[in-house]
Amino acid sequence: MKKLSFLLLVIFCSAVLLDCNNGNEPDAKVEPTNLVIVETISSDGSGLVTFVASAENAVKYQFYFGEDALAGAFNSVDGKASYGYQNTGSYNVKVIAYSVDEVAINKTIFITIQVNEPTFSNDGYTTPLDYAGMTLVWQDEFNGSELNPAYWTHETGNNNGWGNHELEYYQAENTLIYDGHLVIKAKKENVGGFQYTSSRMVTQGKKEFKYGRVDIRAILPKGQGLWPALWMLGSDISTVGWPKCGEIDIMEMIGGGDGRDNKVYGTPHWDNGQHASYGGNTMLSEGKIFADEFHVFSIVWDAEKIVWYMDDVQYHIIDIRPTELDEFQKEFFFIFNVAVGGDWPGNPNETTLFPQRMIVDYIRMFQPI
Repeated sequence: MKKLSFLLLVIFCSAVLLDCNNGNEPDAKVEPTNLVIVETISSDGSGLVTFVASAENAVKYQFYFGEDALAGAFNSVDGKASYGYQNTGSYNVKVIAYSVDEVAINKTIFITIQVNEPTFSNDGYTTPLDYAGMTLVWQDEFNGSELNPAYWTHETGNNNGWGNHELEYYQAENTLIYDGHLVIKAKKENVGGFQYTSSRMVTQGKKEFKYGRVDIRAILPKGQGLWPALWMLGSDISTVGWPKCGEIDIMEMIGGGDGRDNKVYGTPHWDNGQHASYGGNTMLSEGKIFADEFHVFSIVWDAEKIVWYMDDVQYHIIDIRPTELDEFQKEFFFIFNVAVGGDWPGNPNETTLFPQRMIVDYIRMFQPI
């Protein structure tokens, strides 16, 4: 009798549980289906690609463009996205479609991109090949097919931020000679554990000068976090260090809005028992920036003074006769670079577009006859 009662109880409980489950089955989750991706590659060599993704029951999409692993996903509600590729190459583009229930499907397409250097106008200010009482002792017009190794050496790596907490990794690959110009490109890409790349080159041990007039014709990059510089360091830096070697910044600019892309600085640095500097600056008229056209950045340097010019208009001067400024009575070499981030300009942000370019038409060194 007890066995029969126990059996009836088990049957009853099983029936109750079965009835409960039948009455409370969870609704099936909505799944996206039929994911389609259509890409349109710009024919102008700019590297710009637009994407349109569509899937049934999808309410949002994520795009992974395949070039910058650090960039993460681009989120889109309507399935539309665009991306500017910086380098020629082939890329896997992955798209994930999500339903309202967060159920996902994904698809990967393969694209090949050709990125060309943009054309640019030669408009802007220029300077002559001769000055009264002076002779042209060295020039680089960048007319060859590659950077002249008799003049320039690349400095590479990050070197602990180059003393300024900079974010770029310098490499020779970001330098090219194009259409009779030197081009230094700052790019957003992951190399050596850093998120940005650029180039830095020096004439150290190859072309070093004491006194004279320097003219450098250039177009500058633009944008928050960009820091182009055309400058000089004392040739004895490896023995006396910085700032005792002396530094002459012919031109520096810190990019960004609010009057930064149209303002350049000229500054000497020296050791006066501690780091000392004395800077000046000049600005373009409202509405113009240094990325628009060529300008010429110059210094005239003799035993008494250094004078800074932009398009032959003087904007700064320093008397170097005091003994505490004797750093400027010796030979210096040239440095060209485009830094990204650092203590002075700050870091790039969402408004900063890459790649950015500094384009140099020529550097000319004149000395008294």
